[in-house]
Amino acid sequence: MIDASGLTAIPGLVDVHFHGCVGHDFCEGTPEAIGAITQYEASVGVGAVCPATMTFPEETLGKIADAAAAWQNTAEGAELIGINMEGPFIAESKKGAQNAAYLHRPDAEMFRRLQKRAGGLFRLCDIAPEVEGDMECIRSLAGEVRVSLAHTAADYETAKAAFEAGARQVTHLYNAMQPYSHRAPGLIGAACDLAESVELIADGVHVHPSAVRLTFRAFGDDRVILISDSMMAAGMPDGAYSLGGQPVTVRGNLATLADGTIAGSATNLLDCMRTAVREMGIPLGSAVKAATVNPAKAVGVYDRYGSLDAGKIANVILLDDTLTVQGIFLRGKRLC
Repeated sequence: MIDASGLTAIPGLVDVHFHGCVGHDFCEGTPEAIGAITQYEASVGVGAVCPATMTFPEETLGKIADAAAAWQNTAEGAELIGINMEGPFIAESKKGAQNAAYLHRPDAEMFRRLQKRAGGLFRLCDIAPEVEGDMECIRSLAGEVRVSLAHTAADYETAKAAFEAGARQVTHLYNAMQPYSHRAPGLIGAACDLAESVELIADGVHVHPSAVRLTFRAFGDDRVILISDSMMAAGMPDGAYSLGGQPVTVRGNLATLADGTIAGSATNLLDCMRTAVREMGIPLGSAVKAATVNPAKAVGVYDRYGSLDAGKIANVILLDDTLTVQGIFLRGKRLC
């Protein structure tokens, strides 16, 4: 028996977009990196993970896919449920912290080669809809993987056409895209009209609290997916790190390239969820839904994760009134 009097039980979280933590990057493509990452994520209440690749050549991405396909989940770690292919099918004008040297036009056959090496683990594929070959690629892949629009300067009409072609999601809304304007609503406006879901980083750095509140009101809490977008500095002290082969400096929650470009986050999904509630005024139920139900549905694992329904994997977090963790259970066993 577990005495949870006065506590709130929520499902284990599902992070579908992050790059690393505790000094490791998923793109290292080693069992040591995946093991360290999955154990840390479990320790902060994330029971299922879909880490993201960066923009690299196909062979590098293939080695990452090989490592993921070979990974055997452990009793102490979050389950690796998929891979998020963030690069290289993005636009140079909005590359953010991605390496422009390895950009590649959208290529369905390249994706399929990587998907074969990954054993089908790629659950998300990011595409900039203004890049040559984009619409054909979206149409071709829409029935095979969830296409998310990302790192793009697309206008409203281009983004609208991409959603009509089969894109369903938007990667880290507001970041690496044109800002919303009443005369030029761009991807943000098209997403509000047509996207099934949008990712949102509520770390207090990437998106202003007012914009976070506006997003939940405009899209509804059934369409928002909270992500951490963390890089290897999550769970580590301030200092010098790297992302996608580029040097990153981390101070607090802020991770930047040498030119000041934000390079992922230095926090975890549980902290992002808490920040959304404590500092941004998002109702707890909405924040929890955006960190559990919605991401699980987006990547097709809601039959096993994302809620406390009978028959699902028993990943549970116990929180007190201050949202401080009082217990974490992974597959029915208490971690802390």
